[in-house]
Order: sequence, then C-alpha cells, then structure tokens
Amino acid sequence: MILNINSFEYPKIGETYKTAVLPNGLEIRVIEKPEFRTNFASFAVKYGGADMTFRMEGRNVETPAGIAHFLEHKMFDMPDGTDVFAEMSATGADPNAFTSSAMTCYYFYCTDQFEKNLRMLLHFVTTPYFTEETVEKEKPIITQEILMGQDNPNRTIYYNFMKLLYRNHPVKEDVAGTAESISGITAATLYDCHRAFYCPGNMILCVEGNVKAEDVVSIAGEILSNWEASGVPEAEYGESDGIMPYEHYICETAKVSAPQFIIGSKIIPPEGDPSRQQLTAKLAMLCIFGPSSPFYNRLYSSGLINRSFSWDVDYICNTATMSLSGESTDPDAVLEEVSNEIESVKAHGIDNVLFERIKKASIGNALRAFEDFEAVCIGLAEGHFCGFCPFDGPEILEGIHAEECVSFIAEHFSPERLAMSVLHP
Repeated sequence: MILNINSFEYPKIGETYKTAVLPNGLEIRVIEKPEFRTNFASFAVKYGGADMTFRMEGRNVETPAGIAHFLEHKMFDMPDGTDVFAEMSATGADPNAFTSSAMTCYYFYCTDQFEKNLRMLLHFVTTPYFTEETVEKEKPIITQEILMGQDNPNRTIYYNFMKLLYRNHPVKEDVAGTAESISGITAATLYDCHRAFYCPGNMILCVEGNVKAEDVVSIAGEILSNWEASGVPEAEYGESDGIMPYEHYICETAKVSAPQFIIGSKIIPPEGDPSRQQLTAKLAMLCIFGPSSPFYNRLYSSGLINRSFSWDVDYICNTATMSLSGESTDPDAVLEEVSNEIESVKAHGIDNVLFERIKKASIGNALRAFEDFEAVCIGLAEGHFCGFCPFDGPEILEGIHAEECVSFIAEHFSPERLAMSVLHP
C-alpha cells in the first residue's frame, strides 16, 4: 500500500511532522528524531468521561457515567488470553493508558523492538474482547479505585468546583463514574461503545522517535487493513450552562492539614481554533497571578498563600475553565484579594516590562516542552480533535499583547463570574 505522506515544517522552532491518512480515514502523524534512541507512540480516541450521551445513526444513546474509563481498563484483554500489558513490558517497553473527560489514549515508550510494540498497540486497541465474567470481575477493582478517589481531597475539591460552574455539562462528573453507575455496565454495553467511538475517523496515531514515517504508515496500513470506516458519533453535552456559574460557593470538611481552595470561572471557547484564546488565558493568568506577579509576592509575603498556590487553564469538551488553587488559612480573604486584583488590572493594566519578560519565558517554556515526546504526541492528538496544532503555539504567543490579556481577564475572570470550592480540616 502506497499512501501520500505530507510534511508540515516549522522552521522557526526546528520541528517537522509528517502525516498520512489511511483509506479508512485514520490519521497518522510522525515526528522523526533519528538522533534519539527513545520511541513513543500514542493511539488516541476522541471518547472520554464526558461522552455519556451521543447521537449515532439518527438516535440518542445514553450510557452510564464511567463507561469510557471502564472500557479503557478492559481493552488490554485479548481473545486468546494474551496479557498485552505483560507482553509489551517483556520487550522493555513501558505501556500505559489514561481516560480524561475528552479522550482515551493508549501509549508506550520503548528503546528496542518498536515495530513489535507498535503492532501490539494497534492490534489490541482495535480488537475488543469482553465477557460477562471478566466485566463483573473488573467492577470491584474499579469500585475500589473510585472509593480511593473519593478519599482524595484534590479530587473532591476539583469536582465540587466543577459542579459549581456547571449544572448541565457532564464535564462536572468524575471520569471514573460512581460505584452505582458502573454496576449496570455489561459486555454488550462495552461492545456498543467501542463500535461507536473506536472508529478510524475518531482516532489518531502519533509517533515520535528514531523511526521513519514510511515504516509507521506501512505497519499501520497492514495491521488495520480490515478496519472499516464508519460514522463518527456526535457527543451531546446538554443545554448550555451560559457564562455564569450555577452556584458560587461550596465548603466541606476533609482530611486535610490546612484549608484548601479553588477559585475560578468558565470560558466559552470560540468557534474553530481555540489556540489564541487559550494561550491568551494562560499568559494572562501567569502575568497576574504567577510567581513573578506582584499579587503572588504580596500574598505570599503576608502568609495568606504558600508555595502550593497555582493557576490552571483547561479546554475540554466544548467548554473551558480557568482557576486558582492552593492552601490558605483564610480562603475567603484570598477570594477578596483576587477580586480586588482584577479590578486593579482593569483600571491600570499589566506592567509592560513584566509582561514582555513573562511572555519571553513562556515562549521558552513552550519550546522546551517540545523535547518531551509524550507531551508532543498527546498534544498533537488533542489538537487534532480540537482543531489546532501545538507547534503553532510559540508564534501565536509572540503576537499576543498585554492589552489583549487585560481585556480577556476583565471579561472572563470578573468577580461576579467567580466560584469558589473550599475544603476545611
């Protein structure tokens, strides 16, 4: 099989990736790094914890919370009894998988026997095998994982925060589901979800390392020659939640040594490529609340926050959030300080010298991140599913101005749009 392999070059950052599309619609992206010994491959599907309701062939389908994560657990079972995880590990590879709200990804690192491991990866992800016995056997294992998660303060405060922001969007639900929700999962349900989402047009293979694109495409074409194209399901995320939080405040107790908090808001992503908005949000948060900001140093010096204080911007499933989190003896005082800082930024802007210094540092950090094979391949997959390429990031960052960050924060992080989740000891 001979396919066209196209190259996309980014001379300013010294990166190139090659891409091809199999006849069944699967996209493959390869970054050749002949000077390295390590290889990384990821096989990702646009199917995550938030995709519980979807339209398929003109009908609505509802599935239990946690089923995408459950499916990920069971994909390592093979009809012949092979333990794929153990077999790949025996070659010296490091295989693993994860499920987020937006996607499921299977991947491995290796230095030797790359071709053998790639063949196993492609084979097991496209070969579902479930029995009622193995499904029932898995339920107590995942239930224990769920219960352990419920004892995790970071998980508790995060999902409390998401439930403040969203009334309808399923992104507020734990990716693993609940003990009750997974109890109704059957082998037939897993087969249905695999058939719906694990289709060529809804997946991408990304590889980086001491490999040749032609070899990767040839292997994929051979292993997946009988994998037929099918319709891609359309996820349903419920009625729009609007820009305001569903509720503004929640406080619970937990086994923590000091009060913890998350303060944040939600963002409505633009139609099409969200890169510029996402990078503007990150740059704005770093300038106003990052460790070099006057805000951080003032609150840190006063003892109101400590080194756990951090910021985050997350774009997932047609929505986005921006947040601040950490420990404080007085979380309500931190919220007040955040609101005051936003009003000050709206009135006086961001210091240009600080902004330019932080922007240059951000571009440098972005360039260094391209040295991480895992981050690059997973970033390429996320970008493919959301309509952007991470290699465009440094150039986009270069064009963002301080005034753009001020306007963004003033609109999306204004005090009336903030919600706060708190855990007290």
